[in-house]
Formats: sequence, C-alpha cells, structure tokens
Amino acid sequence: MSAKKPAATAFLRILVPAGKASPSPPVGPALGQRGIKSMDFCKQFNDRTKDIEPGTPIPTVITVKPDRTFSFVTKSPPTSWLLKRAAGVEKGSSQPGSQIVGKISLKHVYEIALRKQKDANLAHQELKNICGSIVGSARSVGIEVVV
Repeated sequence: MSAKKPAATAFLRILVPAGKASPSPPVGPALGQRGIKSMDFCKQFNDRTKDIEPGTPIPTVITVKPDRTFSFVTKSPPTSWLLKRAAGVEKGSSQPGSQIVGKISLKHVYEIALRKQKDANLAHQELKNICGSIVGSARSVGIEVVV
C-alpha cells in the first residue's frame, strides 16, 4: 500500500473589509473547507488592519499549508475603489468612454500611485508607469483626470 500524499499548499484570494473580517461568507466557508479556524484568521486580520479606515476593501492572499497552518499577505485597496473614493462617486460609469461620472486631479493619481507602489508586485515598477496604469483605470471606470 502506498502512503497518502499530503495535500498541496493552497492559495486563497479574497477581498475582506479592513477591521471587519468575520466568520461569515466569504471568509468562513473558504477557510472552513481547508480545515482552518476562521476565527483565528479574523482576529489576526482585524489586528493587522486596525490602522486602516474600517470597511476599506483589502485584497488578501491566504496561504494554507498541508499541516493546516496559514499565513496571509494584505495588499493595498483596489485601484478602482481608490479612484471612486478620490472622485467622490459611489460607482463607476455604465458607459465608460462616453459617460463621465467624476473628475480627479493628477495629484490624486500621484497619491494613489504612491500607495499602490508599496505592494510587492508593483515595488519594482517606476512611479511614472504606475501613474499611467492608474490613468487607464480611471478612464475605464468613467473618471476624468484633469491637469
């Protein structure tokens, strides 16, 4: 008889509101399926995000190891959320390109780029390139960037 192979490391990507993680969906079921106590994650996540404005959506990557231990990495909020907040609008345009729902200045773009540059996947990018990406995201959400 062959020995049973240990399960592979699993990665979960979920969007959790800062300081408001709870065992309810999407956190509880996603962790429960992998044998992790959701309350352990919730306590650690809420403690790590206590300095961020409550309710801010935080992309989180949870690494679940075969021995049912976990670690997680938090990233900066989604660019579209930051853009809508800077423009003071609830939601983006239903017809981007032809309908503008808000306006932001280059200063807003620069501040968002500085925040996004702290993410590990963008740390090697030049600020100019991140700003260009943010301007493109603004256009796709229906927000105009004014000089």
